Amino acid sequence: MALTDVQIRKAKRPEKTQRLFDEKGLYLELSPAGGKWWRFKYRFGDKEKRLALGTYPEVPLALARERRDDARKLVAQAIDPGEKRKIDKLVGRERSANSFEFIAGEWIKTHLTNRAV
Repeated sequence: MALTDVQIRKAKRPEKTQRLFDEKGLYLELSPAGGKWWRFKYRFGDKEKRLALGTYPEVPLALARERRDDARKLVAQAIDPGEKRKIDKLVGRERSANSFEFIAGEWIKTHLTNRAV
């Protein structure tokens, strides 16, 4: 049975970590500290893996389901969504390190701080 927004809002803080399952590998992990994290459980290469999809209420149920569906499409294409996320993050860092702002800042540090006043 699929989760509803009412069930999620009414969920109390558990004494130990608890999971409320939705469908197709999506679940909400409730922590004793009060946190609610969306997770997607999937199998890739004969291993069970989990992917974080955000926190509730910042990521509502409908958006969590969209993110789950996107991840399922990647798994169907034989792409590990967790590894893809890591690669995208590294590419983003590399692009920002090669931006004009970064290079200009480095130039200013080396050329203006070495001048004698």
